[in-house]
Amino acid sequence: MRQAESDLVRALPLFENVSEKHFDELMSTAFLQRFPRGVTLIREGDLPDFLHIVVEGTVELFASHDSHETALDILEPVTTFILAAVIRDDVYLKSARTLTPAQILMIPAPAVRNAFDRDAAFARALVNELAVRYRCVVRSLKNEKLRNSAERLANWLLQEEAHQGNNRRVSLEIDKRTLASRLGMTPENLSRNLAQLSKHGVSKSGADLAIDDIAALRQFAKPNSLIDQ
Repeated sequence: MRQAESDLVRALPLFENVSEKHFDELMSTAFLQRFPRGVTLIREGDLPDFLHIVVEGTVELFASHDSHETALDILEPVTTFILAAVIRDDVYLKSARTLTPAQILMIPAPAVRNAFDRDAAFARALVNELAVRYRCVVRSLKNEKLRNSAERLANWLLQEEAHQGNNRRVSLEIDKRTLASRLGMTPENLSRNLAQLSKHGVSKSGADLAIDDIAALRQFAKPNSLIDQ
């Protein structure tokens, strides 16, 4: 790994407090790699060879069963996947593929487990990452169980509007099939729900969605800090 890449990795939250010795050991066998859109990085059921970290781009976690497939999460920088499988040396329960061109840091799984056992700062950072991912899963489960599909879409729009700059517009940066799957609905339901949200301040604006009345959308969505990020 080149020095510029090593410096980039060193600045990531997972590694900022790791000892120089253990950081050098981790990086000695790690590498940063760029992938085009649509590349499957890991497959559910396989044992982990690497800990993957999204440094640039977007990655979709998904699962399949009996000819059905569903999106489980959309990862943006800087996020690990799938840490639990690496720490346990157990099979992946999800697959992952790039939704956009992406830069991924790949650290061999045995090196991660070795550093976890020997470096307290790294262990704390990994436990914190696992805690963050667990809380995300709980929020997602509550969102799925406590809201109907239109409410899930409305809250996603509110979160994306804030994430994209609070300019009352949302650019659909992923395709509608992936978005619908991520929100637990079919593409047809997504279209119907978008039509329903037109009564609550949402309209189409070219390829984007415009939030013309954010107060009305919030009143319908009923955002909850114990569910929404």
